[in-house]
Amino acid sequence: MSKTRAVSALALAALSFALSSCGPAENDPGPGGVTVGEARALDEAAEMLDERQANPDAATQPQAEAPAAASDR
Repeated sequence: MSKTRAVSALALAALSFALSSCGPAENDPGPGGVTVGEARALDEAAEMLDERQANPDAATQPQAEAPAAASDR
């Protein structure tokens, strides 16, 4: 492999790594004065409420409890 190809491959690998880490962190400021993580949680909660409104019987049915974790026993 020539020196130019090796340098090109190294540069491409570094660029790929840099681009893969792009994006907002959980605690970065988000819309409306909340963090990105809080905004995501609010979106998920709103989606759950929308699903319950679409199927009101699902909201009144008891849900199965999750099994207790080993640390809870």
